[in-house]
Formats: sequence, C-alpha cells, structure tokens
Amino acid sequence: MQMAAERERTAGIPLPQWDAAGHKNMHQLIQLRWIAIAGQIITIAVVTLGFGVALPLPTMVQTLAVLIAFNIGSHLRWQEIPQVADRELFIALLVDVAVLTVQLYLSGGTTNPFASLYLLQVILGAMLLKARWTWMLVAITTLCFAALAVLSQPLRLPLDHDLGLSSHYVQGMMLCFVLNATLLVVSITRINRNVRERDKYLAQLRQSAAEHDHIVRLGLLASGAAHELGTPLATLDVILGDWQYMPELQGNAELRNEMVEMQAQVRRCKRIVSDILQSAGEPRGESSAKTTVADFLNHIVTDWRNSRAVAAFDYTLRGDVELAIVGDSTIQQMICNVLDNALEASPLWFAMEAECVDGQLTITVTDHGPGFPPQMLAQLGRPYQSSKGRPGSGLGLYLSVNVARTLGGSLTAQNRAEGGASVQVSLPLLPLTIAPHASP
Repeated sequence: MQMAAERERTAGIPLPQWDAAGHKNMHQLIQLRWIAIAGQIITIAVVTLGFGVALPLPTMVQTLAVLIAFNIGSHLRWQEIPQVADRELFIALLVDVAVLTVQLYLSGGTTNPFASLYLLQVILGAMLLKARWTWMLVAITTLCFAALAVLSQPLRLPLDHDLGLSSHYVQGMMLCFVLNATLLVVSITRINRNVRERDKYLAQLRQSAAEHDHIVRLGLLASGAAHELGTPLATLDVILGDWQYMPELQGNAELRNEMVEMQAQVRRCKRIVSDILQSAGEPRGESSAKTTVADFLNHIVTDWRNSRAVAAFDYTLRGDVELAIVGDSTIQQMICNVLDNALEASPLWFAMEAECVDGQLTITVTDHGPGFPPQMLAQLGRPYQSSKGRPGSGLGLYLSVNVARTLGGSLTAQNRAEGGASVQVSLPLLPLTIAPHASP
C-alpha cells in the first residue's frame, strides 16, 4: 500500500492550507497600508488646514503616490502567488518604514508627534516575522529615528503642553495614539484569527494522523491474521473434498449436503482471506479475471445476497454495462460494505441502482432507515462516526470512502426527503477498462 500518498489523499484536508497563514498576513498588511494611507491624508489635511502648519505638500503627496502604487502592485502580485515567505513580509514592512521616514523628515522629524508610528512597524514585525527579521527591523527603525534627530528640521509648533487638549502638539499625539491603537487592534485581531485557523488545521492533521495510524495497525493485524488463516483453510478445503467420497457418507444424503455447504463456506473464507491480502498488496496468486461491468456487479450482488438474510432488495442496472473490465476486489469490498450498512439500517427494504455512462460507474444505494445524523454527514469519511452506538463501529463507511478516493472516485451520502438515506459511489472505470484489441 502506498501509505504516504494515501494519507495525503484521505486526510480530507487540502495541504496548501499549510502555507495560507503567510498569504493572509500579507493581505493583512495590504489592508492596513490602505488604512495608513487614508490616515496620512486626513492628518496632512488637518495639520495644514486646521492648524495652519506649512508643510512641503508636493513632496509629501508624491511620497503618498509611491506608497499607493506599491500597495496596488502588492495586491495584484499576491493574488497570483499563494506562498509568502518571511523575506517578502520583511520587505513590505521596510517599504512602510521608508515611507514613514520620508514623511517624518518632511514634517519635523523626531519632533513630529507621529514619530511613535515606528513602534507600530516593530510590533507588526514581532507578530508576523521570526526573531531575526524582527531584530533587524528594530535596528533599522532605530537608525531611522536617529537619522531624523540629526538631519531633519524641527516642526514649528508652540510648546504649549500646559493647555491640555487645546495644545496642537497634544492633539497630534492623541491623533497618533488613536491611529496606532486602531491599527493594532485591527491587525492583532485578524492575525490572531489566522493563528487560530492554523492551530485548528494542525489539530485536524494530528487527529487524522492518529486515526490513520490506528487503521494501519488494524490493516497489519488483518494481514497477519489472513496469512495465518490461509494454510488451515486450504487444509480444511482438501479434507472436506476427500470426505465427500468416503463410503460412510455416500449413503447419507443429509450429511453429504452439509459437507457441501461446509466446503462452500470454507472456500468463501479463503476468498475473503485472498481479498484482504490483495488489498494489502500481497496477493495469494489468484489472477484478476476479465469480465464486464454487468457480470462483475451481478456476481457481487449474487454472492452478497446468498450470504445474507435479505427480505426485499431491488437491484437495477443501466447504461453501458457490457464494457469489458478487470474485476477489482477492493471495489467488491466497498460495495458490500455499503450494502451491509443499508441492510442493517433498513432490513425490510433497500435498493441498489448502478449506471455506467461514459466510463463512469455510479452506484446509488437507498433505504427506508432512520438516515444519517447531521454530525455524521458533516464528518463523512472519518473513522468511528457511526449511528449504531457500538464500540468500533463506523469503520466500514470510513474504509469505503477512502477506497473510492484511492480509485479516483468519491462517496457521498445524504438523507432523503421522503425518509431514509442515500449513498452514492462514483468511480472512473478507465483504469479497469480492457481495450477492445486486448487478449483475455
């Protein structure tokens, strides 16, 4: 069995989600940058129009235009690329730091109350990046702050802090605080949501791995038991065959009939053992036989009905049923599992309808039973999800779902409006199809 590929296919969780956190964080930065751009525009307008402070507006507007162009480019780029590394996030934060430094240089440097916005970049880096990238960002922002203290011209605002909220400087600091707080709340809330989604995804992976490990152990146990049972069953088959010709039994028709029945049951056990070993990738030497869709399904249904007490069972076969295929024991086991579940849920009546169209086999099994619980439908294909209430139940449907996935098909279930449930198996027959010119 190709266990690694099987785990990837049957986990039910798409692997690209593993890299979704970085992509979401990049889009988070893009959204925060739009908020920051809007905040800068509002701040420049308030300072120039409301406070009457003279600023180099053309240069500051050009800097904002560069930031807007960068954000548009980032949005278009990261729509096409699903994976985002720490390096890309670090570069995006560096662009924000560079634009902030230019704007502060043009508007008072360290005397500008918005100089504390450097802390926002550092906090975002600490939340989004690994430690080495974050410390690099701390060093860069510290150098930028020091350069502003040396090179920029002070902002010409009166030092009237004693006026409280009437002070323009205090008003600027309060506006900076509100902007910082708003951006941090928005960013931390969304980043925490991304972290929770990642943790949920990892928890599902761990649960899936534990379930698959348990199934692997069951498979190894079944394979070992099948190996051990093969020899005694073959011996019993030979002994029963010899007993049929013993003179002591020739005159006892009732005992002879029982011997024939015993031999048929032993051969059925041998066939089950062979199917288990073949599913485990250890065939016992029986070769696959050429058949048709109709003969293959009819044989499965006949064998299944002969070994179960079935009250009422409707069986319908439609479509291109004479398509030549090679019989696959795993499909037989899957169909028998679905029929067993339907029989247990609705012993008085159930039906199976098989249709083969364009190389696609669709098998629908319906019943008049109680149906599936909603939580079971939501987790279809998970082991031990069963409505039978017995320890260890629920593996049959789990194995059937995963067999269908392994063969490139699907298994779905739903409750019927008129009562009961419906299970549909869809399988591509191309891997089993025999070309018209092929020899048997």
